[in-house]
Amino acid sequence: MDYKVLITTSGIGSRLGEITKYTNKCLVRIGTKPAISYIIDNYPTKTKFVITLGYFGNYVKDFLELAYPEKSFEFVNVKKYAGEGSSLLVSLLEAEKNLQIPFIYHVCDNITLDKIPEPEHNWISGYNNRDSSSYASISLSGKKVIDIHKKGHMNFDLLHTGLIGINDFKRFWEIANKINIEKPTDSTLGDVDVLKQQINIDDFKVVKLKTWFDIGSISGLNLSRKKLSNNEYEVLDKLAESIFKIDNYIIKFFSDSKLSTNRVDRKFYLKDNIPEIIDSRDNFFKYKYVEGKLFSHYANRKNFIGLIKWSENNLWKPIEDVDYNKFKNDCKLFYYDKTTSRINDFHLKKNIEDKENIINDEKIPKLKDLLKDVDFDELTQDKPTHFHGDFILDNIIQINENEFKLIDWRQDFSGNLEAGDMYYDLAKLSHNLVVNHGIIDKNLFQIEIKKDKIRVNINRIQTLVECEKLYFEYLKNNNYNIKKIKLLRAIIWLNMSPLHHHPFDNFLYYFGKYELYNALKNE
Repeated sequence: MDYKVLITTSGIGSRLGEITKYTNKCLVRIGTKPAISYIIDNYPTKTKFVITLGYFGNYVKDFLELAYPEKSFEFVNVKKYAGEGSSLLVSLLEAEKNLQIPFIYHVCDNITLDKIPEPEHNWISGYNNRDSSSYASISLSGKKVIDIHKKGHMNFDLLHTGLIGINDFKRFWEIANKINIEKPTDSTLGDVDVLKQQINIDDFKVVKLKTWFDIGSISGLNLSRKKLSNNEYEVLDKLAESIFKIDNYIIKFFSDSKLSTNRVDRKFYLKDNIPEIIDSRDNFFKYKYVEGKLFSHYANRKNFIGLIKWSENNLWKPIEDVDYNKFKNDCKLFYYDKTTSRINDFHLKKNIEDKENIINDEKIPKLKDLLKDVDFDELTQDKPTHFHGDFILDNIIQINENEFKLIDWRQDFSGNLEAGDMYYDLAKLSHNLVVNHGIIDKNLFQIEIKKDKIRVNINRIQTLVECEKLYFEYLKNNNYNIKKIKLLRAIIWLNMSPLHHHPFDNFLYYFGKYELYNALKNE
């Protein structure tokens, strides 16, 4: 039959707190894709969708157009999506002109894996759960819905999931407009208020869902991620960034559009070393999924040095026509200025001061004193090359024994898109052989703080310990500056510390401080 699906994405998603500070709740990642993709993918290919836009509406529109270029979307801008005069009912009414046929209304924080029936008749979906404190609920007589209640109702049969089929669409809009005229400032109004009246006029059947995930709350989101994760790839969650896999493509999101556009521009310098970028928007870009082995799962003594040799031949090529003095200044900005800024961020975040510590029974000076002992002029003596910028095992795909693809590259090196410091890549790889996603996800690190006495430790994967030994042997035999790599590695850990969750942020800070001290002491 001919019908449309309405998805309201205009709300601010306040129940998710800081998670929706930088994006719309329908774009929060669950498993390998955002919440709205579970909805889109559950309908037939030729389905026509009507999407209300409000809070970060441009992100929703750009994502859907990038992810689903062959699908039919009608976008409706909702002016009053927050504050006085806003409500779910207002958002629904903005889409009235687009829905003058039978339609399905699917709230954007409702995920079900069940087959969704067409709106050949009126229906309301329900789920068997007894906690109505956060949900509307429905009462039944056989398979017929006889009443619908707002949150907190005691006597009911099923919870209302926010998924309904409307065959008598004219009646739905007639009632919706009438309610809105009567209560124009009531921010609590929504589909439940319309349905409560329409049930008394038109028949509504119940559709009992076997699966239902509410991703609109922290607890619901965590449960959804646990149940719907397929462990296809490991990603450290960041509030302002995300990565999705849609069909045979990867889509990356950055709330800072400059981070995205610069990465796209860098394709001209990284060339075939990275996947082919298909399309982009201000905050997103899309590239072809690369078939191969994620190197973090397969790195070993036999293939590890092959990666370094491949990088020497394909990535770290010298760039001659660069202002060397400017490059040295870029390095100083990148290594010293950014580090001191990040350390200050950490001190503010944790409300602590820079002071002397005893870490793993070693008396470690203040960080500002350690940094004074770093010869930043010597740290920037090498000539500029092409670079990756986030050269870690999880960002490397092994195609075959002698071929690799690099993913999730850095957007610039102190503003320079072409030239950077090869040693930053070498240090990032060294860091990742010690601290990596697998260790973080499994909490294989320890941080114990008792006043000024601190103990840090990390449980490492033996294969990577062997790779690190082989790595430094190769670097030494080929006249690389190992001192510089170890100093930069410690600086990388310090830079990471304010960006991550507790207690991993504490671990990075004190582990980085400890390793910086050791790198200086053993030079």
